[in-house]
Amino acid sequence: MDKTSKQGRHTPGDERGSAPVRDLRDWLECADRIGELLRIGQPVDRDEEMSAIGYLVAKQQPSPAVLFESARGFESSPIGARHLWNILGPSIRRIALTLEEPPETPTVELIRRTKDKLKRRLPPREVAPAQAPVCEHTLTGSRIDLDQLPIPRHWPLDGGRYAGTGDAVITRDPDSGYLNIGTYRMMQQDRNHVGLYLSPGKDARLHITRAWQKGEPIHVAAAWGIDPLFMLVGSQTFPKNVSEYEFAGGIKGEPIPVVRGVTTDLLLPANAEFVIEGVIAPGSVKAEGPFGEFPGYYGRPEAGCPLVEVTAVHYRSNPILTNALMADYPSCEQSGFFSVIRSAKIWDDLDKLGIPGICGVYSHPAAAGGFGMTVISLEQRHAGHAAQALALAAQVPGGAYYTKWIIAVDQDIDPSDMDQVIWAMASRCNPIEDIDILRNTWSTWLDPTQNPPEKRPYGSKALINACKEHRHLPVFSKRTTLRKEVYDRVAARWSELGLPGQIPAVRAFEQESRVTYHEVGGFEPGRQPGEDKP
Repeated sequence: MDKTSKQGRHTPGDERGSAPVRDLRDWLECADRIGELLRIGQPVDRDEEMSAIGYLVAKQQPSPAVLFESARGFESSPIGARHLWNILGPSIRRIALTLEEPPETPTVELIRRTKDKLKRRLPPREVAPAQAPVCEHTLTGSRIDLDQLPIPRHWPLDGGRYAGTGDAVITRDPDSGYLNIGTYRMMQQDRNHVGLYLSPGKDARLHITRAWQKGEPIHVAAAWGIDPLFMLVGSQTFPKNVSEYEFAGGIKGEPIPVVRGVTTDLLLPANAEFVIEGVIAPGSVKAEGPFGEFPGYYGRPEAGCPLVEVTAVHYRSNPILTNALMADYPSCEQSGFFSVIRSAKIWDDLDKLGIPGICGVYSHPAAAGGFGMTVISLEQRHAGHAAQALALAAQVPGGAYYTKWIIAVDQDIDPSDMDQVIWAMASRCNPIEDIDILRNTWSTWLDPTQNPPEKRPYGSKALINACKEHRHLPVFSKRTTLRKEVYDRVAARWSELGLPGQIPAVRAFEQESRVTYHEVGGFEPGRQPGEDKP
């Protein structure tokens, strides 16, 4: 194994006006440039061995992406596919460059910038097949043979081999015609069929159900080697009438190039590495699973999942297949990127609802792949503000699915720093007063806590108010904080004093002026708690 480093290309976001990432190969150059790409030239087994290496490398610091140049037994395959694992992993630096931001961007600032980018949408730009790298090779009909592809088995008890788990699955709404991009698992069934697992409420499942109700087949496409930005955008819940292509374009800062399918009516990502087109006939299902899923447990096998007949295959020479391992943290591929993009989406949802004072949102990556917990930092501005923010964050489109723990903290707490969050829970939350429960909420068949399994996909949510109690803000114990001038003085001498690393960021400082209370408890501006009126 060796680390490689290429010079001569800027990293996205290095300076104003820098070119965005064009495709996965461009992205790999960026990851290589920041020292976070590991290339493995020796043949490695596609069954469990690649995933084992990805699982273990993800637990290292730093945790590089791993590109396997050769799959054992497929050295002579005419497709010549390579595999990328631990694509983003726990690396906030690779997530930042995927979002077209400098790699050193702090977590909450990256979430804020992404939230703002989600407000900008750019429709995709259609190109001719000759301008689409993915159309370098096209196979249809009897020439399609997925057995030529080293599709991997991730876990020992998986029900089969899973392709493109870092994928972009494309369907069209049968009623409105809009294109949806989602990330769903796909199990190879034979040389030209794959199963498509879909949780209740997901867009592609709604599209398939609607088409079948009409007695019609539905077209589907899947990109199995993609710019990681598609993983981020495809994992989120957006309005049902706006395509993820538009949100990806907004983040990228330019339209996403797409090419029209040859056997479907879908628009395919033109710069992808490997794309399949297919059709799902009405009522066509086949048993699928189990599969090691994002909570770190095997998902229960379904009685049957929609069965895709593959009608066309497009790929670049020596394509790179993206593989997203689902596991415990930090080896769960979706954890790091999902934490950032989901946090941004929830924050954006709260902005749209007009909730004031939100200072940060963080979906912790260790909580079931970023699904299980959301922390909101806010400046309390009125009675009931924290309770309102908690209830809405639990049910907005970006945060409703699966999340079990929603925690509100004050603005002096960094929501991405769990040491601070736990401190706030321990020192500002009174459990008998500050915890509420929502029942029968949107969950998933993959939740191992709901037993017997027939209880799924309904779940529950705990709302934890770890803010200072609003009605008693004037008398709430004052926390110990540094004075800003002392912090700045120490920061200026940090290296001179031989102190290690960089000085830690501090969110709250001692206020030189006396506290003012405009609303709470009737105190007047400039009057301290406990002071009597003259």
